[in-house]
Amino acid sequence: MMLLRRAASAAALLVTVLPLSVASPAHASPAHAAADGAAACRPPASVPLDAEQTRLADPRATALVERAGFGDFVRRFPAALCTTRSRAEAERLLDSWGQALWQASVRRAQSQRPGGDLAPGDDRPLYWARLGMTAALARWQPEFPADKAALRARLEDASRGLTDNAFRTAPGVRRIFISGFDPFGLDAEIRRANPSGSAALQLNGRRLTLADGTQAEIRAVVLPVRYADFDAGIVERAFTPHLAAGPASADIITTVSQGYPGIFTLEDWAGRARSADPYPDNARALSGGTRERPVTAPGLGPGPEFIRTTLPADAVTAAVQTPYPVLLNSDVTEIPAGATAPVDRTDGPTPGSRAVAGGGGGYLSNEVAYRSNRLRAELAPHLPGGHLHTPVLTGLPADPQLLTGPEFERNESAITAEVRAVLEHAAVRR
Repeated sequence: MMLLRRAASAAALLVTVLPLSVASPAHASPAHAAADGAAACRPPASVPLDAEQTRLADPRATALVERAGFGDFVRRFPAALCTTRSRAEAERLLDSWGQALWQASVRRAQSQRPGGDLAPGDDRPLYWARLGMTAALARWQPEFPADKAALRARLEDASRGLTDNAFRTAPGVRRIFISGFDPFGLDAEIRRANPSGSAALQLNGRRLTLADGTQAEIRAVVLPVRYADFDAGIVERAFTPHLAAGPASADIITTVSQGYPGIFTLEDWAGRARSADPYPDNARALSGGTRERPVTAPGLGPGPEFIRTTLPADAVTAAVQTPYPVLLNSDVTEIPAGATAPVDRTDGPTPGSRAVAGGGGGYLSNEVAYRSNRLRAELAPHLPGGHLHTPVLTGLPADPQLLTGPEFERNESAITAEVRAVLEHAAVRR
């Protein structure tokens, strides 16, 4: 399993779905938006885009948006921005458009919205459409003072499901909250998808029949592969409402990410440290931590060096093994008490050791598990929680201009189906 972990690290809208209330009623239509835009905006700024946004120059990024029917989100967004006259209007617009993109992506993933010729479950159009909108936001020059970073955070949160994930209240229905991730490793292969993000879109809002015959509802978010967003608390913003007591609370949580070739793993331990350098995030940023010198994320709240899963691993691994094996991974890397060098272990951490890597490594897969379960231990220690790694999504055609293919689409569907099967056994009341 250690070798697998290191190998995985090395591999390291149509008009009808666009928001109808993105501006005041007097200029909500596309025609009015375009007309008012000239008066409400200065010419777009020639600003440098960030490392993630620069990948939009690859025409395949645009093709993924267009082939899902999401092109109007990107094309119409600049004019919509220019209809706003104040910070409050801009905030409402960003919330509205972000939620519309999220809702359209969920509906498309669940075959409820036609459009384009990509497979419905493909998570890449959401990623690239959102990125195109953030690039437009960066170039926007309003006639009033605007905090672009705060506005982008609103768009990011809304388009990732953070503002639209309330459970429908129904007596006796279990509530499952999960997170997935954006595609990553795009400098090596810009066509990459992330099966955890695909699963989140396909399962969000779905009702399941659990292994014991009871019902459950899933709510999901898709998180960025960026250290800065984790530093800014996006995991805590996503999970806290579902761990605090009240009608939004979940009965079980699990984070999901892409892991190892050919297998699912339930990660037994999440470590407190970042140690993935020299592998960057999607913004080409490094964590600052290495295997020899792990670091703790800025602003991370107090907690132990390692947190153990409370998901029912035995029940899951006994029941779900096809088409991919599901294994419990107890690997960790630690610096033992009194020592200075890292040690790999296959049986969990030893008392007093310092975390270097959990079963999910020292990257954001491990960190999302640690952050969410640190909160769980603080706010709802009785809840089951943990982390699930999916198999690596393979099957892209050899021709780099082909964006999808039958094998790729079959594998994506199979992974989501098995994530669902895992949840059907993990969420049974015990």
